[in-house]
Amino acid sequence: MIIDSHCHIYPDKIALKAVASVDRFYDGLPAEHWDGTTGTLLKSGTKAGISRFVVHSVATSPAQVGPINRFIHASQEAAGEAFIGLGALHPDSETLREDIRELISLGLHGIKIHPDFQRFEVDGPKAFRLFELAEEHGLPVLIHTGDSRYDYSNPERMVRVLKAFPGLRVIGAHFGGWSVWDRAEAMLPGFPNLWVDTSSSFHWLGAERSLRIIRAFGADHVFFGTDYPMWPQQPEIDFLSALPLSPEEKEKILGENALRFYDCKDDKRPET
Repeated sequence: MIIDSHCHIYPDKIALKAVASVDRFYDGLPAEHWDGTTGTLLKSGTKAGISRFVVHSVATSPAQVGPINRFIHASQEAAGEAFIGLGALHPDSETLREDIRELISLGLHGIKIHPDFQRFEVDGPKAFRLFELAEEHGLPVLIHTGDSRYDYSNPERMVRVLKAFPGLRVIGAHFGGWSVWDRAEAMLPGFPNLWVDTSSSFHWLGAERSLRIIRAFGADHVFFGTDYPMWPQQPEIDFLSALPLSPEEKEKILGENALRFYDCKDDKRPET
């Protein structure tokens, strides 16, 4: 089983506009873009041998939280077991506890935040309020981590989060530090409550460096992810498959870790 643990999806009518906005934020990415729709994700991913996808979107304002989460829920329902949905939250919401309760009631499996998009410090009081509630409800949080242009989610801040919330399961996207991978590799391995994904990293890291970072975190704490729609899936799978990892390590990274992490075989989320 291959699980793509990092997929952004959007309603069909706004998908192309949303993808273009993300592309501009990153000053363009050196890869073919998909259109960001669920139909294309399922078609292209299935062709590449991916059977399940962790899907999410980012709320850039509190008003977007409810509509996004209902869209992710509807997409998860339509795709059946193929989609593992994560809900959006915004730290400026005045109804954060209610937002989390709705997210759980919709059957979503965790939370996705992007401090650099949403413009908040991941170790600040707003974020800590969100993490307190996530930890209380047993919800894992997928966090965009790292950006050399900003200082919202860099490794130094993530260390403070991981120490402050030892019971919170955190996924640090992009090997824990997009574009600041050396700092992430130096600071973040060894935290038992941190997992990382491979998304939007291989192109810049290359094989030797990617392998070194996987070894640093340990294969048990790494998820395969593509950052759909920003990268085509097959080359990302081929890159990982070519690394000199054991078959057992590759199986864990490609799917077993995520399946166990999200407990998809025996879905047990706390009652609200």
